[in-house]
Amino acid sequence: EGFSSVKCFLSLYRFQACVYFASVFQAMSCGIHYLASVFMAVTPNFVCGFPGNVSSVLFHNSSASSIEDIWTLWTSTENYIVVQLENGEIWELDQCSRSKREVSLDLTYEYKGNKSVFPCSDGFLYDDTKWKSTVVTQWDLVCDREWLAKLIQPMFMLGVLIGAVIFGDIADRLGRQRVIWFTSAGQFVFGIAAAFTFDYYSFVIVRFLLAMVSSGYLVVAFVYVTEFVGIKARTWASMHVHAFFAMGIMIVALVGFLVRTWWVYQIFLSIATLPFVLCCWMLPETPFWLLSEERYEDAQKVIDTMARWNKVSPPCKVSELCSVQQDDPASDRTGDDETSSAKKHNILDLFCNWQIARRTITVWLIWFTGSLGYYVFSLSSVSLGGNEYLNLFLIGAVELPCYIIACVAMDKLGRRNTLIPFLILSALICVLIMFIPQDFNTLIILANMAGKFSIGVAFGLIYLYTAELYPTIVRSLAVGSGSMMCRVGSVVAPFCVYLRSVWIFMPLLLVGVMALLSGILTIMLPETLGKPLTNTLVEATEMGRNKKSCSEKTPPAHSGAASEKIEMFGQERVSTDK
Repeated sequence: EGFSSVKCFLSLYRFQACVYFASVFQAMSCGIHYLASVFMAVTPNFVCGFPGNVSSVLFHNSSASSIEDIWTLWTSTENYIVVQLENGEIWELDQCSRSKREVSLDLTYEYKGNKSVFPCSDGFLYDDTKWKSTVVTQWDLVCDREWLAKLIQPMFMLGVLIGAVIFGDIADRLGRQRVIWFTSAGQFVFGIAAAFTFDYYSFVIVRFLLAMVSSGYLVVAFVYVTEFVGIKARTWASMHVHAFFAMGIMIVALVGFLVRTWWVYQIFLSIATLPFVLCCWMLPETPFWLLSEERYEDAQKVIDTMARWNKVSPPCKVSELCSVQQDDPASDRTGDDETSSAKKHNILDLFCNWQIARRTITVWLIWFTGSLGYYVFSLSSVSLGGNEYLNLFLIGAVELPCYIIACVAMDKLGRRNTLIPFLILSALICVLIMFIPQDFNTLIILANMAGKFSIGVAFGLIYLYTAELYPTIVRSLAVGSGSMMCRVGSVVAPFCVYLRSVWIFMPLLLVGVMALLSGILTIMLPETLGKPLTNTLVEATEMGRNKKSCSEKTPPAHSGAASEKIEMFGQERVSTDK
């Protein structure tokens, strides 16, 4: 049924299909910028610089005429290099300090005599065999400035959090179309600007703004495509916005492999979706938003255009929609209830009783765990050994089938029955990876792909599941608060990855524990497959109990007859083909 819905969507919803693919194409840019730092902020091997010209270099039993010849032998950060300058001085170069030997007779690696220790006042020497330059080598973000390099990704994710809040609100006030225009152009402008920043602080600020517009676009794009796509393909369409995000991750791996200078790499990533920036002004505003703003003529133009593309005759008339909306007392009551609810309800209503409070805590934990696991697996993929570019590409590619599996499973098995096994499976995979020998690179990479697949299914499913678990009066609040927990998880994820320096399996341990806890708590959530949406907190509380729930007798919540009419005219031909 799911595949037939997608086939109908592609063949009969011509207008919606064009709008959908144009909109989600730019989602690739969001995936690109979210993960760009995995290569752009790489810290290569390095040692302290030396004051003068080198005549010979010694590393253990190997000698060379330049340090560049030594990097292939470098195996540990505890190593040091011995260099002899043209003036006869012998220096030992560590990563964050350098020592001058007091007695410089013979050039030997081991030395027991007196040494004078100096700071790295002459800068650092970096291994440029893989990357010609990164932001770390550009601004010497090592040693006592290493914490600045580690702040790059968390600051970006903080911008993601703030951007989601700001642009989500602006889209409700000014319209989806304008926000899509602005955030699309912003991604291109700030992406290019980041490549030409003159110091670290300007780089972080520009990247922060880039994160805000990228997050803003992704949030509004979900709403935009949902308001255009018909009911029959809505689940598949919304889920596969994630798939285009994953394609952006794959592009990062490809560009990282081809371009090894960070600012050129950034430019190439930024122009990857330039075609959308040049044509995004052609995207229309959604009829739903236009009707909510009482811009009936503009809404009629969009509806007529949709009708022509979809070959629906006669087209739906706004006057008919308005008359139905006014004549429908149930719709009026719903609208009045929602208006009054918006004034009365706040986040405390998500904890109004024990049942709802337990549900909220569990849902928040799943949002947090999904985001944490998603970015831990993605960001740490370049540290698994082997080819880091191939690793990241595979970590992105594994998401493509995962959303198809999620769509099929959530419609066949149910939301809860899909979520529980995949959360627990991701926890078991995290434990399994800890027992794989470190020299089994291929097996480790495959296990990480399986972990990303499992957490990806849970991460993609929770959007819809959250909306179905809560009543109309607090549904937006529930999804919004869950999304905030997701952003918190994305901010924490880079710091979690940095814990590899404490213990290599620490990030996996944290993700595994959180996933296992989330999976166990999910058992207590009610199943929502085939059940109508609830309207009140009482109905939501009753949902999932053993006795026959009153919510089963309650008709689904609707956004009004006008909304139904807009859906119907886009689906008219689908129904006649059945």
